[in-house]
Amino acid sequence: MRIVVGSDHAGWSLKGSIIEAVKRMGHEIHDVGSHSDEPGDFPDIARALTDQIKAGSADRGIMVCRTAVGASIAANKVRGIRAAVCHDVHSAHQCVEHDDVNVMCIGAQIVGPWLANDLVESYLQAQFSTDEDCRRRVEKLHQMELSS
Repeated sequence: MRIVVGSDHAGWSLKGSIIEAVKRMGHEIHDVGSHSDEPGDFPDIARALTDQIKAGSADRGIMVCRTAVGASIAANKVRGIRAAVCHDVHSAHQCVEHDDVNVMCIGAQIVGPWLANDLVESYLQAQFSTDEDCRRRVEKLHQMELSS
């Protein structure tokens, strides 16, 4: 899978651990920044990350900021993006299985590198369910996007 990762200054250190985990799993990776702890704005990184998914050059994204809340809000502003805050392994796979999430957001102040690696593994191994109910609900989300 082609994975795009990004972080603001608060998440750049944890992002390094996540990049290594993604590489170990054998996925292609593209890092859209930040590349230091110099203050930056998470909406800019979210835009760069979601642009990669919308363009088809990445299949899924992982974004890291202080709490993951801002990253999730920013990513969800982009049509076609379904972002979720994931701080537990169950949510990391279920968000894909039930809601076809394509951007996982992790809070660097909330989880450490070991849990982050488990979250990434769970998220990247998950596949969207073929269950009719899940598919119908995601289609309704898409219709909400189109009508707003």
